[in-house]
Amino acid sequence: MSENKSKKEKGGGNGKGAIELNPWPDYIHERLNMWDRLKKEADEILKAKVPEPIKITLPDGAVKDGKSWQTTPYEVAQSISQGLAENTVVAKVNGEVWDLDRPLEQDCKLELLKFDDDEAKTVFWHSSAHILGEALERVYGGHLCYGPPIEEGYYYDMYTEGAGVSNLDFPGIEEVMKKITKEKQPFERLEMKKEDLLEMFKYNKFKVRLLNEKVKTDTTTVYRCGPLIDLCRGPHVRHTGKVKAFTVTKNSSSYWEGNSEAESLQRVYGISFPDPKQLKEWKHFQEEAAKRDHRKIGIQQKLFFFHELSPGSCFFTHRGAYIYNTLIDFIRGEYCKRGFQEVVTPNVYNTKLWETSGHWQHYAENMFAFEVEKEKYALKPMNCPGHCLMFGYTSRSWRELPLRMADFGVLHRNELSGALSGLTRVRRFQQDDAHIFCTPEMIQNEIKGCLEFLSAVYNIFGFDFVLKLSTRPEKFLGDIAFWNDAEEQLKNSLNDFGKEWKLNPGDGAFYGPKIDIVVTDALRRQHQCATIQLDFQLPIRFDLQYVSETGEKKRPVIIHRAILGSVERMIAILTESYGGKWPFWLSPRQCMVIPVAPPFDDYAKNVSKQLHDAGFQADYDTDPGDTMNKKIRNAQLEQYNFIFVVGEKEKTNNTLNVRTRDNKVHGEHSIPDVIQKLSVLKADRVKNWEDSF
Repeated sequence: MSENKSKKEKGGGNGKGAIELNPWPDYIHERLNMWDRLKKEADEILKAKVPEPIKITLPDGAVKDGKSWQTTPYEVAQSISQGLAENTVVAKVNGEVWDLDRPLEQDCKLELLKFDDDEAKTVFWHSSAHILGEALERVYGGHLCYGPPIEEGYYYDMYTEGAGVSNLDFPGIEEVMKKITKEKQPFERLEMKKEDLLEMFKYNKFKVRLLNEKVKTDTTTVYRCGPLIDLCRGPHVRHTGKVKAFTVTKNSSSYWEGNSEAESLQRVYGISFPDPKQLKEWKHFQEEAAKRDHRKIGIQQKLFFFHELSPGSCFFTHRGAYIYNTLIDFIRGEYCKRGFQEVVTPNVYNTKLWETSGHWQHYAENMFAFEVEKEKYALKPMNCPGHCLMFGYTSRSWRELPLRMADFGVLHRNELSGALSGLTRVRRFQQDDAHIFCTPEMIQNEIKGCLEFLSAVYNIFGFDFVLKLSTRPEKFLGDIAFWNDAEEQLKNSLNDFGKEWKLNPGDGAFYGPKIDIVVTDALRRQHQCATIQLDFQLPIRFDLQYVSETGEKKRPVIIHRAILGSVERMIAILTESYGGKWPFWLSPRQCMVIPVAPPFDDYAKNVSKQLHDAGFQADYDTDPGDTMNKKIRNAQLEQYNFIFVVGEKEKTNNTLNVRTRDNKVHGEHSIPDVIQKLSVLKADRVKNWEDSF
């Protein structure tokens, strides 16, 4: 037997690259045999159904004729144009995502979604996860666990007793994925009985657990592509050939269902697109993102650092603290303009107190945890309980409503050490937490005010954002009529606001509907920072009341509202979005004064002091070892917004020679004139500050 054949039969990851197994694991063939038998039975049942005429209504109002149990969304797309059919990722039938090749069953409304639609992206990446899963089975023979789409891409978890996945294996995994996509394996759907599923997946203890613990119905669906068959709700793209470009991005270890006491798994991540150009563009932005990593810039610009003595808690230097405090002052000023009362509350749901005090544990369990159909939901540490106590400590009148409270209290969360990641996931943070206590009738107007608030802030940052209304989930608390009224008010607020929004049905919190705000940064990455949530339950749990105009005691509604979210996380996002090139108003290095020669050092120092006294972050460079041009270049590299060069002429005229970090020259200006212009740029938070001087 040759050496190559021996390696091929062994397969898997061996630290030198991944090679496909030959033969495949026995469970793959056993699974396929069972599939063939059951799929044949299902196809015969489908053929026996008597088709009836149906009407298919498109978004533009056009109506297509079809036949139940025969006509598919793909055929409807073809009847419009072949180009539309080929570019459609997935269908939506009466609001439910639907396989393009799955027959329609009755009169329906039909949408055809392309890759630029969020739901279509989710389906596309979910299908790509199955392609990755098939490759992992064919290379490692491991047992697949979860393989979901994520915010950008997808991953698959796999249990294997053999060698773990190495980044050296990525080319081999991708080679198998290429084979799979070239074969254009169709995604086929099959509904199976639970007992048959337990037999099909008896080799995989993780799938058996899912079936026994999560599947509460007599039947559920599986999907097949090529030799892979997996538990899945679907839907999927038509076939694997729709995935034109992909790459394996990274790997890590994980635990079954995130439980550190459970089995250790191998997690492999990937990204994919319907067009190779999109992958090329994505890789370009990833390279840019790596250059802009906030952890790297934070060290380079001496803004903050972390230390092993305080994991998950950031140390901000005086320059980083300037950014931190400026953001808080900015939001604090906006609070004041919008009628918020700033309060200071203790973290009443402090983890340590809960762990060490039986009284606090009892208090937390009764006040902050809710039971919904035997599932417990507990509030994470936040300011909501403190604000409820603030509202309830005295009697309240309808005249006080809406009562708006703002809080910048320090919060702590005991994040797992493996989850900590720079400023984006920390254990100690501040949040621009605010709560509005209002009557049900005030919801619409208050929500509109919240939307205007976040729009004003995000416009200053240069962020675009998308709004989504998340409505009542399956498991919820409260009266349905109250939910319906609240959701209607949220819709009206969004319509009045005038920006396009999307419906996200069933994704609200169990205690109330919410508006999700997703911002897009300079690298076109999406982040969810702001939140606007209605809450009907905390007022009940804390027995909050106000006296109405008629003297009745009524319950207020709470609006949870944050704009920055975690201040730490927002700094991370801004650092990367700006690439460390801070706008003038937020910059920790606003002005650098440079003398042309040592005789003008004192004038440079004096100018720097005047700028500092006027409220600007000003420094001077009188290092005798550097030339003037070297000092200017250093200041530009350190991202000082303005560089003021001074010499004999400037000293005589009490002026400054003004240029920017991008070398835009504004010439000679008097010191009072410079201070006046900088004051406007700072106060107005001017975005194009370089040209507006």
